[in-house]
Amino acid sequence: MTDVTEKWRSDRVTAAIYDAGVKHDSVARLGAWAMWGADLRRMFTDIARLADAPVGASVLDIPCGGGLAFRGLRTGQAVHYVAADISPYMLQRARREADRRAVHDAIEFVQADVTALQFADASFDLCLTYNGLHCLPDPRAALAELVRVLRPGGTLRGTSCVIGRGPRQDALIAMLRRAGVFGNTARTGEIEEWLKEFGLDVVTLERSGAVEFFEARLPFRNEAH
Repeated sequence: MTDVTEKWRSDRVTAAIYDAGVKHDSVARLGAWAMWGADLRRMFTDIARLADAPVGASVLDIPCGGGLAFRGLRTGQAVHYVAADISPYMLQRARREADRRAVHDAIEFVQADVTALQFADASFDLCLTYNGLHCLPDPRAALAELVRVLRPGGTLRGTSCVIGRGPRQDALIAMLRRAGVFGNTARTGEIEEWLKEFGLDVVTLERSGAVEFFEARLPFRNEAH
């Protein structure tokens, strides 16, 4: 199997194809339905909630890709938004998207590996990870890092393809793994298990086709189970 980390770090063609498709609602929805049997409306609804982030909130979006989630930000919104990705090319595309949407002033762009983040513990109020976990060699390690940098009371939201939702989808995931586009994709139920293992309260976990949509909250110490 091709090194999936290096694939996403350096392969501009794969990055451009994904980014061009996912940022066009109709293309993304049709593609998700055709490939995964999934309805992406939940993801776009989730992203829209960014507009409600409180003043001064710190947000980490990783992998940010070409700026998929920037559509949820309001021009002039007073948040500290860190858009991080392992790919310099994706970050270039994200900068252009931020300019196009007039939200560049709120965003700090950082090259980062989600499995080994350079941020201090408890740095963010909200962590977003859309469409990235299935592209990683170790999605469990990535979730552990996101929980580490999340502040008590903070929220983690994201999406991921998962194995075990149907033979056609599993065959496609296997093909994408062989091509180095997907990594060690989680099996159905594993993301929920990992979130609970790391001490988060799972707020919602929904499945549509081979895609899981999740939201979890890190409790304050006096709320811990």
